[in-house]
Amino acid sequence: MGFLTFSINLTLDGCVDHREGIADDETHAFFTRLMDEAGAMLWGRVTYEMMERYWPAVAHGTVDAPPAIREWAVKLEAKPKYVVSSTRTAFPWTNSHPIAGDLCTAVKRLKEATPAGVLLGSGMLATALDRMDLIDAYIFLVHPRIAGHGPTLYQSGLSATRRLALISARPLQSGAVAMHYRRAE
Repeated sequence: MGFLTFSINLTLDGCVDHREGIADDETHAFFTRLMDEAGAMLWGRVTYEMMERYWPAVAHGTVDAPPAIREWAVKLEAKPKYVVSSTRTAFPWTNSHPIAGDLCTAVKRLKEATPAGVLLGSGMLATALDRMDLIDAYIFLVHPRIAGHGPTLYQSGLSATRRLALISARPLQSGAVAMHYRRAE
């Protein structure tokens, strides 16, 4: 069974607004490597819609982008993308698939069917899946910024504290730090 790994950009004060991170070549290379290692992506509808508005155009060359950004977009285009939504059933972006039925059961099936692992990139969905004890690992790219606003990581709370074991911590040239954790036994 593959791991479900939650990965997201956040500021020192826990803000997960995608506009607050440092979007440089090293950051994109970091997320490209994560995506390359995973067998599939898992998003909520809001994240999917934000991504589908921009990245297919970059992948197809209709939007100018630096080579590292275009490389990421092309790989994202090819990667299987699974989407959780209670309001939308059609996901036309290449290799996009809805997660239907009971969320817990569907995500367990996705993990079983994806030995290379599933990379989760949606904050609200992560909260729901963490409440079901389905997240196995966490990779946070912590940016050297204090946003002073939300949304914040796990702002709606969890039922219990998650104990984590540090796997690695790697600073980037921008001052961001990639923190990799697994659930502690």
